[in-house]
Order: sequence, then C-alpha cells, then structure tokens
Amino acid sequence: MADEVVLLDTWASMFGMRVRLALAEKGVNYDYKEQDIENKSPLLLQMNPIHKKIPVLIHNGRIICESAIIVQYIDEVWNDKSPFMPSDPYERAEARFWVDFIDKKTYVTWRKMWLSEGEEHEASKKELISIFKQLEDVLGDKTFYGGDTFGFLDIALITFSRWFYTYETYGNFKMEVECPKLMAWVKRCFQRETVSKTLPDDKKVYDYVFAWEKRLKSNK
Repeated sequence: MADEVVLLDTWASMFGMRVRLALAEKGVNYDYKEQDIENKSPLLLQMNPIHKKIPVLIHNGRIICESAIIVQYIDEVWNDKSPFMPSDPYERAEARFWVDFIDKKTYVTWRKMWLSEGEEHEASKKELISIFKQLEDVLGDKTFYGGDTFGFLDIALITFSRWFYTYETYGNFKMEVECPKLMAWVKRCFQRETVSKTLPDDKKVYDYVFAWEKRLKSNK
C-alpha cells in the first residue's frame, strides 16, 4: 500500500520550505495544501490544535508538527536515500543544537527588526547579522554543514536564504558583505536541483512580506 503523505504549509514559510526540501531530497510524493496563516483553516486547527501553526505533515493519518521534528521524521521513515543526520552521535547533537539555535533566534530577531524603528531597529539588525556570522563560523571551510554531505543543518538553514533579500531591504545591509562565506555556501546549495527547484524566488518572498506589512498597518 502506497504512503499517503499530506503537507499543510504556506509557500513563503522558511519552516515549511524545510519540509518540502526534505521530501524532495528523499523523492517522496505528497499532496500539498496551501494554508492562509492569517485565516487559519479548520483542517489546520484540527491537525495542530496545540500550536495552530504550519507546517504539518500527515503521514498515513499520523500527524507530525514542528519543522525540525518533521525533517528528522522524514529522514528516519524514508531511510533508503542518503541520511540527513550524521552517523556520529556527537555530530548529530551538534547539528540539533544549531538548528535549535536558528529556530529560537532568527525569526524572532528578524520580526523585531521588521516591526521596529530607530534604536530598536538598529539593535535588532546588528543582532540578526551577528546570528548569521555565528552560523558562518560554524560552517568554517566545509563544503556543507554536514561536511561533504548536504544534511540536516543545511536543510534547516538554506530555506532562510530565500528571506535574505527581505532582511537586506528592511535592514539596509548586504549579506554578501557581512557573511561572504555563508553566501558562497548558499550558491553551492543552489547547485543542487532539489534546492533550486523547491525553494521560491527571494523577490517574491519580499513582495509577500511587503503586502503582509501593508495589511498589518491597515488593520491598526
């Protein structure tokens, strides 16, 4: 019996992109159901009643939430393809640590920068850049975060690159100047067909955020 795989997601979400990329890497077919995060569907609320957020993976009726957890689940279930996680326990722990760091720091800091002005905006911008500089240091001189392997941490971070243009535009800085090694890694990742075909255009993401901002202001 074929697997029934359904993904509840929003196209511009860097967290949802992770799941789409992981599924592409494993060659898994799935039914995609786009969600409006400003007007949450009864299906989303039913499938994720705790957090009420995308992405949600439904695999043969079983519900898995939270993008990092979903990516690890995909890696373990469809294990006939190259693993995302390192074989060494310490390296697995390190990868999980940095994905957790990304999830706890990056979006929250970007949102502060986006919705603030003056000194708070500048402080948030500096913090956001420092986060990416730390992640650049973790990469070092490796091809990928997984060494020669495009792995868990690569999947978790490359989706944020689709938001870099938005960060730059709102923050008035250039990632190429601030984090040149990280941007070289982005280019290597995009040489992979799974990455280039799965992830959206960064200018479209900016348009999405700009329209979102206009709606927020009009509702005040």
